[in-house]
Amino acid sequence: QFDYWFREALNSQLLEPNAMTLATVDAQGQPSARIVLLKSFDQQGFVFYTNYESRKGEDLAARPRAALLFAWLELERQIRIEGSVEKVSEAESLEYFQSRPLGSQIGAWASPQSRPISGREVLENAVATLQKEYADVPALPLPPFWGGYRVRPERMEFWQGRENRLHDRIRYTRSGGHWTIERLAP
Repeated sequence: QFDYWFREALNSQLLEPNAMTLATVDAQGQPSARIVLLKSFDQQGFVFYTNYESRKGEDLAARPRAALLFAWLELERQIRIEGSVEKVSEAESLEYFQSRPLGSQIGAWASPQSRPISGREVLENAVATLQKEYADVPALPLPPFWGGYRVRPERMEFWQGRENRLHDRIRYTRSGGHWTIERLAP
């Protein structure tokens, strides 16, 4: 179902159809949400990449569970996903990292994501230094603090807007290796 709806979103020429809200909870139970980009998905789960030392990385280290939300308002659709989270392999992270534009690779190395900095010049100076250091290479090495996460779905809900607020809500719940499918009242 996700693959079918995602292909429809891609074919609809929506702006950033792979944008999803990622919600995490820190060690004290404080929730936090932000937009990240889905980079791949398969039967195992939904993959995004980030700095492991960012706020979301710290949240996931403390509590490796997350919720994702795709909101395709133009299609009157949303998909909610909840599940456990794990890091992807270093090889998978490296492959994706080195497929990114060189500027994005440098940016990942230069930014102490989610940390206070004294000014923009801190980033600009770090970028300039890295550009000189790696001027003659096609790709940078993988930062030890950067990589991917996979959200392994345990619950998914597909919402389709309908007239008179009689929306369709279909919930998939994983139990062991099987999915239970239920219709929910709107």
